[in-house]
Amino acid sequence: MTITRIDAGPRMSQAVIHGDTVYLAGQVGAPGESVTAQTEAVLAQVESLLARAGSDKSKILMATIWLADMADFAEMNAVWDVWVGGLDAPARATGEAKLATPDYKVEVIVIAAR
Repeated sequence: MTITRIDAGPRMSQAVIHGDTVYLAGQVGAPGESVTAQTEAVLAQVESLLARAGSDKSKILMATIWLADMADFAEMNAVWDVWVGGLDAPARATGEAKLATPDYKVEVIVIAAR
């Protein structure tokens, strides 16, 4: 079975396709933006990568969301809930973690079917 890498770099690829499964790297928004703006940017990046991999958000199997501060859970969910639209909601986990830089507030990792 072939493996296809999208936007591969020396350290990581933004997406890896193996068979009919798409694995996305953690997506982050612009440093310093609000939780709402970062979440919107991240979800737009997720949609774009999934489209390039031949998938879409309705085929997301699992999403892992890391927040720099769980106090931002409701703000992130306000964006997520509109984006998911009450349909095809994936399995999901959300936790708090120290992200790569203090300017990042949200990171989303997705596994999807094609």
